[in-house]
Amino acid sequence: MKDDEYIKERLQDQIDWYDNKSIENQRTFKRLRKAEIIAAALIPFVSGMTASISGMLLPGSIVTGLLGVAVTIFASILALGQHQENWIEYRTTCESLKKEKYMFQTGVEPYDGEDAFSLLVQRVETLVSKENTNWAQYMMKPDEEKTNGKG
Repeated sequence: MKDDEYIKERLQDQIDWYDNKSIENQRTFKRLRKAEIIAAALIPFVSGMTASISGMLLPGSIVTGLLGVAVTIFASILALGQHQENWIEYRTTCESLKKEKYMFQTGVEPYDGEDAFSLLVQRVETLVSKENTNWAQYMMKPDEEKTNGKG
């Protein structure tokens, strides 16, 4: 495979994938976090507006309970999906790949020697492999560690 083929078919493809996944995880994280904050903020408001009449369950009490459930669901989805961690990891990998690409294309150290292309391939594949290894290690952790935020 030639330099330009590798850069287009492998390196740029990986940069685009990590960029898109980073953006997707950032958006998901921020949407869920905003929903969680809004629902949590509404709980004291709705609670304060609710009065109990001789032990009857009023609509405000139901809304308060539903908001509490929503907060729990949003927080659980955020912990399970690891969206913030993925966003940061994918962005870091994307920017590292871009750096390697630009350094290679400009011929700066370490890409200023005869074996520049082979060095590029090794470094790019190491970055991609590291990301894949991190994912595999996370997937092999016991489910309890994943849901408790330890993984």
